[in-house]
Amino acid sequence: MTLATSNTSKTFTLGFAAASLIAASSFAEPVSAQTIAPPADTGQQADAAASSAAPAAKPSDGALTWHGITLYGTIDIGLAYLSHGAPLTSFYGPGLPFVIQKNSNRAITSISPNGLSQSKIGISGAEAINDDTKVVFKLETGFQPTSGHLSNGPKSLIIDNGRPAADQITSGDSSRAGQLFQGAAYLGVASKTWGTLTYGLQNSLLLDNFAKYDPQGQSQAFSVIGYSGFASGGGATETARFDSSVKYTLAKGPMRFAAMHNFQGADNFPGEANEVDVGGDYQGFSADLTYTHVADAVSESSLSAAQNLIHPGTLAGSVSDNTTYAVEAKYVYQKAKFYAGFENIEFANPKHPLPASFQGIGGYDVDFVNNNAYAHHRIEKVSWVGVRYSLTAKLDVTGAYYRYDQNSYKGNGCSDASASSCSGALQDYSLVADYRLTKRFDVYGGIDHSQVADGLASGFLQTSMIAPVAGVRFTF
Repeated sequence: MTLATSNTSKTFTLGFAAASLIAASSFAEPVSAQTIAPPADTGQQADAAASSAAPAAKPSDGALTWHGITLYGTIDIGLAYLSHGAPLTSFYGPGLPFVIQKNSNRAITSISPNGLSQSKIGISGAEAINDDTKVVFKLETGFQPTSGHLSNGPKSLIIDNGRPAADQITSGDSSRAGQLFQGAAYLGVASKTWGTLTYGLQNSLLLDNFAKYDPQGQSQAFSVIGYSGFASGGGATETARFDSSVKYTLAKGPMRFAAMHNFQGADNFPGEANEVDVGGDYQGFSADLTYTHVADAVSESSLSAAQNLIHPGTLAGSVSDNTTYAVEAKYVYQKAKFYAGFENIEFANPKHPLPASFQGIGGYDVDFVNNNAYAHHRIEKVSWVGVRYSLTAKLDVTGAYYRYDQNSYKGNGCSDASASSCSGALQDYSLVADYRLTKRFDVYGGIDHSQVADGLASGFLQTSMIAPVAGVRFTF
């Protein structure tokens, strides 16, 4: 049996999360003009910016700040047409398969959540200790505006257990697994001199950087590295965020440094992780180099029909030790911003295999465990380029190209669709226009085209898809 998150009604789930966030703010003491206001930006940039010491809010910026506590949120909803899609999910963050998936099979027109940004609600704050140092915190949860449920990837996978691909809904693994606070939950100290030290549930350093260097701002509808946390988690979407982690960031002049450690044996992650990042800015140019190693990373999936007869309500999981490096850059020239990035992910069998049954992220049981998927190391190379151009003060147009290249790790050098372990490629192209009607309210429209080949197309019902999406987003 699965130890899932609460199956109470969607009204109670989202209502309790909002009530908890608002109630927490009532315990804050006044602070002299030291407040944290989340930025209004695309994708998960607000997540990344608030993971380090955030700037003080200006009295006229319209932030919902009281006694040093800022309430913030995003609601993003739209309409999508998918040439080869799957039905809308009530749980998985993207809502629809905006990027071609195994179960993408038929034309679908549907309401679409979270096209540009994950809908969320949160509170952040700061309490000044002296002129140099302050205590900072953040609590945040993501939700599905089309259903009211908290975002929950593993729950969507369980719904697809035992179903043939043509009958499945949209689903996917995620670091958002129905936890009350699955966007962030951390406390720390920020110093202008010594940097920022925080502990709790936090973005990985890769995810922080992807929010800065993805031309589509981690959009779930128009960016394959935003749609899935595979790249930002260093090969496993569950490790795009770490539950029991210490993060340290320091910026001095044009240079910056960050390090992160996730302790072994956390409730939602059985392994251990270490990350280091160095970067800098110079005359419109910005770049970062990140290294990460994750031991016992878990990638969960739905059960086959045979597995579902044995242990219904559980999940399957592949376990690996992943080593990743990424280099990313951005250049601002007049009204244009140019982006580029490259990531290399190497998967190996775990040095410390996990037991045949264990409790995974969100409290879900993983009863079918594969510790031997990578006898031959899997190498995944992720690359992208893009440009964002401000046609006017309110209208941005962004074009981007993303590519995944996988080696053959089956052992026979195959380069066809006979197995998912054969070499293969994924390509994704997108074009988006975003118009800001007001500071808090914008409308967007764009189109994404994705296609897979050879090993990365193994088991797919279709190998390409076109997905035009239009939507509105309100940020407070």
